[in-house]
Amino acid sequence: MPVTDPTDRALLERVIASGDEAAFRDLYRRHTPALYRVAVRLTEDRDGSAEDLVHDTWLRASDRWSEFAWRSSLRTWLTGILLNRIREARRAWDRAGGEAFAEPAQEPAPLDLGLDLADALARLPAGYRAAVVLHDVEGYQHDEIADLLGIEIGTSKSQLSRARRALRGWLAPDWSES
Repeated sequence: MPVTDPTDRALLERVIASGDEAAFRDLYRRHTPALYRVAVRLTEDRDGSAEDLVHDTWLRASDRWSEFAWRSSLRTWLTGILLNRIREARRAWDRAGGEAFAEPAQEPAPLDLGLDLADALARLPAGYRAAVVLHDVEGYQHDEIADLLGIEIGTSKSQLSRARRALRGWLAPDWSES
Protein backbone atom coordinates (compact mmCIF):
# COMPACT_ATOMS: atom_id res chain seq x y z
CA MET A 1 0.00 0.00 0.00
CA PRO A 2 1.50 3.36 -1.00
CA VAL A 3 2.17 5.97 1.61
CA THR A 4 -0.46 8.66 1.33
CA ASP A 5 0.57 12.15 2.32
CA PRO A 6 -2.21 13.35 4.63
CA THR A 7 -1.68 16.94 3.53
CA ASP A 8 -2.12 16.01 -0.14
CA ARG A 9 -5.24 14.04 0.71
CA ALA A 10 -6.79 16.89 2.71
CA LEU A 11 -5.96 19.46 0.03
CA LEU A 12 -7.28 17.32 -2.81
CA GLU A 13 -10.47 16.57 -0.90
CA ARG A 14 -11.04 20.33 -0.52
CA VAL A 15 -10.42 20.86 -4.23
CA ILE A 16 -12.84 18.09 -5.22
CA ALA A 17 -15.53 19.03 -2.69
CA SER A 18 -15.69 22.76 -3.27
CA GLY A 19 -13.18 23.78 -5.94
CA ASP A 20 -11.08 25.42 -3.21
CA GLU A 21 -8.57 27.57 -5.13
CA ALA A 22 -6.24 28.02 -2.17
CA ALA A 23 -6.02 24.25 -1.73
CA PHE A 24 -5.30 23.85 -5.46
CA ARG A 25 -2.54 26.48 -5.25
CA ASP A 26 -1.02 24.60 -2.32
CA LEU A 27 -1.04 21.34 -4.30
CA TYR A 28 0.43 23.15 -7.28
CA ARG A 29 3.25 24.63 -5.16
CA ARG A 30 3.97 21.26 -3.53
CA HIS A 31 4.27 19.23 -6.74
CA THR A 32 5.13 21.52 -9.65
CA PRO A 33 8.88 21.82 -8.91
CA ALA A 34 9.31 18.01 -9.05
CA LEU A 35 7.17 17.74 -12.20
CA TYR A 36 9.14 20.52 -13.86
CA ARG A 37 12.47 18.83 -13.00
CA VAL A 38 11.29 15.60 -14.58
CA ALA A 39 10.00 17.40 -17.67
CA VAL A 40 13.23 19.35 -18.14
CA ARG A 41 15.42 16.29 -17.72
CA LEU A 42 13.38 14.08 -20.03
CA THR A 43 12.82 16.65 -22.79
CA GLU A 44 15.97 18.78 -22.47
CA ASP A 45 13.47 21.69 -22.36
CA ARG A 46 14.14 22.76 -25.89
CA ASP A 47 12.06 25.83 -26.71
CA GLY A 48 10.50 25.95 -23.24
CA SER A 49 8.36 22.86 -23.72
CA ALA A 50 8.80 21.61 -20.14
CA GLU A 51 6.66 24.40 -18.71
CA ASP A 52 3.89 23.72 -21.24
CA LEU A 53 4.00 19.99 -20.50
CA VAL A 54 3.68 20.61 -16.75
CA HIS A 55 0.80 23.02 -17.38
CA ASP A 56 -0.94 20.38 -19.53
CA THR A 57 -0.37 17.84 -16.74
CA TRP A 58 -2.23 20.01 -14.24
CA LEU A 59 -5.07 20.61 -16.71
CA ARG A 60 -5.47 16.88 -17.32
CA ALA A 61 -5.21 16.06 -13.63
CA SER A 62 -7.87 18.60 -12.73
CA ASP A 63 -10.23 16.96 -15.23
CA ARG A 64 -9.58 13.57 -13.59
CA TRP A 65 -9.50 14.23 -9.85
CA SER A 66 -12.41 11.85 -9.34
CA GLU A 67 -10.44 9.02 -11.04
CA PHE A 68 -7.57 9.25 -8.55
CA ALA A 69 -7.97 6.33 -6.12
CA TRP A 70 -4.86 6.81 -3.91
CA ARG A 71 -3.29 3.55 -5.14
CA SER A 72 -0.12 5.63 -5.47
CA SER A 73 1.02 8.94 -4.08
CA LEU A 74 -0.44 12.03 -5.69
CA ARG A 75 3.03 12.93 -7.00
CA THR A 76 3.38 9.52 -8.66
CA TRP A 77 -0.05 9.90 -10.27
CA LEU A 78 0.82 13.40 -11.53
CA THR A 79 4.18 12.15 -12.83
CA GLY A 80 2.37 9.40 -14.74
CA ILE A 81 0.19 12.00 -16.43
CA LEU A 82 3.30 14.06 -17.23
CA LEU A 83 5.09 11.04 -18.74
CA ASN A 84 2.07 10.30 -20.93
CA ARG A 85 2.02 13.94 -22.02
CA ILE A 86 5.75 13.78 -22.86
CA ARG A 87 5.18 10.62 -24.96
CA GLU A 88 2.32 12.33 -26.81
CA ALA A 89 4.45 15.41 -27.47
CA ARG A 90 7.34 13.25 -28.66
CA ARG A 91 5.07 11.47 -31.16
CA ALA A 92 3.60 14.77 -32.38
CA TRP A 93 7.02 16.35 -32.85
CA ASP A 94 8.32 13.26 -34.60
CA ARG A 95 5.34 13.28 -37.00
CA ALA A 96 5.98 16.96 -37.70
CA GLY A 97 9.62 16.23 -38.47
CA GLY A 98 10.85 18.08 -35.40
CA GLU A 99 13.99 17.25 -33.52
CA ALA A 100 12.88 18.29 -30.05
CA PHE A 101 12.99 14.68 -28.88
CA ALA A 102 15.56 13.26 -31.25
CA GLU A 103 16.96 10.09 -29.77
CA PRO A 104 20.71 9.63 -29.51
CA ALA A 105 22.31 6.44 -30.74
CA GLN A 106 22.17 3.57 -28.27
CA GLU A 107 25.93 3.81 -27.70
CA PRO A 108 26.88 7.50 -28.13
CA ALA A 109 30.43 8.47 -28.96
CA PRO A 110 32.78 9.47 -26.12
CA LEU A 111 32.19 12.99 -24.89
CA ASP A 112 34.30 16.03 -24.25
CA LEU A 113 35.99 16.33 -20.86
CA GLY A 114 33.89 19.40 -20.02
CA LEU A 115 30.71 17.34 -19.80
CA ASP A 116 28.32 17.96 -16.94
CA LEU A 117 25.56 15.73 -15.63
CA ALA A 118 22.76 17.52 -17.51
CA ASP A 119 24.60 17.07 -20.80
CA ALA A 120 25.27 13.42 -20.02
CA LEU A 121 21.61 12.78 -19.13
CA ALA A 122 20.53 14.41 -22.38
CA ARG A 123 22.70 11.99 -24.36
CA LEU A 124 21.10 8.89 -22.86
CA PRO A 125 18.41 7.02 -24.80
CA ALA A 126 14.93 7.95 -23.54
CA GLY A 127 14.36 4.76 -21.53
CA TYR A 128 17.72 4.99 -19.79
CA ARG A 129 17.21 8.70 -19.08
CA ALA A 130 13.73 8.11 -17.65
CA ALA A 131 14.98 5.31 -15.38
CA VAL A 132 17.90 7.30 -13.96
CA VAL A 133 15.91 10.53 -13.54
CA LEU A 134 12.95 8.82 -11.87
CA HIS A 135 15.05 6.53 -9.64
CA ASP A 136 18.24 8.39 -8.79
CA VAL A 137 17.06 11.97 -9.04
CA GLU A 138 13.38 11.85 -8.03
CA GLY A 139 13.54 8.84 -5.68
CA TYR A 140 10.94 6.55 -7.22
CA GLN A 141 11.20 2.81 -6.55
CA HIS A 142 11.45 0.31 -9.42
CA ASP A 143 7.85 -0.89 -9.00
CA GLU A 144 6.63 2.72 -9.33
CA ILE A 145 8.85 3.33 -12.36
CA ALA A 146 7.56 0.14 -13.98
CA ASP A 147 3.97 1.31 -13.46
CA LEU A 148 4.71 4.84 -14.67
CA LEU A 149 6.51 3.73 -17.83
CA GLY A 150 4.46 0.61 -18.56
CA ILE A 151 7.50 -1.68 -18.35
CA GLU A 152 8.57 -4.65 -16.26
CA ILE A 153 10.45 -4.08 -12.99
CA GLY A 154 13.44 -5.95 -14.44
CA THR A 155 13.48 -3.58 -17.41
CA SER A 156 13.55 -0.61 -15.04
CA LYS A 157 16.47 -2.15 -13.17
CA SER A 158 18.43 -3.02 -16.31
CA GLN A 159 17.87 0.40 -17.88
CA LEU A 160 19.03 2.07 -14.67
CA SER A 161 22.12 -0.13 -14.57
CA ARG A 162 22.98 0.60 -18.20
CA ALA A 163 22.34 4.32 -17.72
CA ARG A 164 24.63 4.44 -14.69
CA ARG A 165 27.34 2.55 -16.57
CA ALA A 166 27.14 5.00 -19.49
CA LEU A 167 27.16 8.01 -17.17
CA ARG A 168 30.17 6.68 -15.26
CA GLY A 169 31.99 6.08 -18.52
CA TRP A 170 31.35 9.62 -19.68
CA LEU A 171 31.74 11.51 -16.44
CA ALA A 172 34.55 9.51 -14.82
CA PRO A 173 36.22 7.40 -17.51
CA ASP A 174 39.20 6.59 -15.28
CA TRP A 175 36.91 5.24 -12.55
CA SER A 176 35.12 2.79 -14.85
CA GLU A 177 38.42 1.25 -15.99
CA SER A 178 39.53 0.28 -12.48
